[in-house]
Amino acid sequence: MPSGSPLRSVLQVVVSSFKKMNLEVPKDGSLLYEENKNSHAVAQQRLAHSDGFRFLDKAAVVSDLDLKDSDSRSSWRLCTVTQVEELKILLRLLPIWATGVIYAAACAQVFTTFIQQGSAMNTRIGSFSVPPASLASFEVICVMLWVILYDKIIVPATRSYFKNETGLSLLQRLGVGRFLIILTMATAALVEARRLGSVKTGEPISIMWQLPQFFIQAGSDVFSNITLLEFFYGQAPERMKSICTALALLSTSLGSYLSSLIVTLVAVITTRGGETGWISDDVNEGHLDYYFLLWAALCALNFSVYVVLARKYTPKTVIMES
Repeated sequence: MPSGSPLRSVLQVVVSSFKKMNLEVPKDGSLLYEENKNSHAVAQQRLAHSDGFRFLDKAAVVSDLDLKDSDSRSSWRLCTVTQVEELKILLRLLPIWATGVIYAAACAQVFTTFIQQGSAMNTRIGSFSVPPASLASFEVICVMLWVILYDKIIVPATRSYFKNETGLSLLQRLGVGRFLIILTMATAALVEARRLGSVKTGEPISIMWQLPQFFIQAGSDVFSNITLLEFFYGQAPERMKSICTALALLSTSLGSYLSSLIVTLVAVITTRGGETGWISDDVNEGHLDYYFLLWAALCALNFSVYVVLARKYTPKTVIMES
């Protein structure tokens, strides 16, 4: 049943923790306060106590004042273990979410610099002219091919390798997506370097050279985008499903802003001294290959950070009531 905003519960835990900052957290987590399972005030889903963010556990420590005044248990002084764990889960998700923002910024190149790159290529295939922006539809086709490839080959292979029913875990799938975006940017850089070389010979290369980077990008989308929503929804506490799902979607919009910021910074830095920048109105005078290599480096760094976070991530544990 609806029980108010989950943000109120988050604030309660923070306030309660600071109110009891001088108290010690017992080593035995069972001594922390939790509502009786038959209580109407209990959350729909009870969460088990976990290590980490020990300071927040102070919110669930029962003090002498709490024992004397039962009304204080409904105030902003004493919180349940489940409330504390909800905030812990949110805090654990935030670093994973941050890597998703950088990933989304890299994906934004498909609709910006990839189109700029394609517009400087030979867009004619026989008697037909291919609009550079239309290659995004090729990516959609590649997504469907990747889905078939994943379902028919990757899932059975990973099930056999890991000896489980799911094959790759959600975190592993996210990792694969973040690795493939590195290959996407590196491929785009190689294609751009070849394109710049062809300009000098006066024979622009065909726009079909862009197809590999779109194919790899489609694979990255399959492993990352839907998986991110599934991961956040699955890990979110019962009362925070909507918030965590919205948080996952927010990474896409923030990624677009981050992409714009990086474009601006690159333009400012590379045009110092009156030189032609990497991103120029005339791409033949610029260096989009350097720009794509920069993105490959950023994505590699992002992937490395993600691997560390994924290995340390503690999934939520739900207490099953009999």
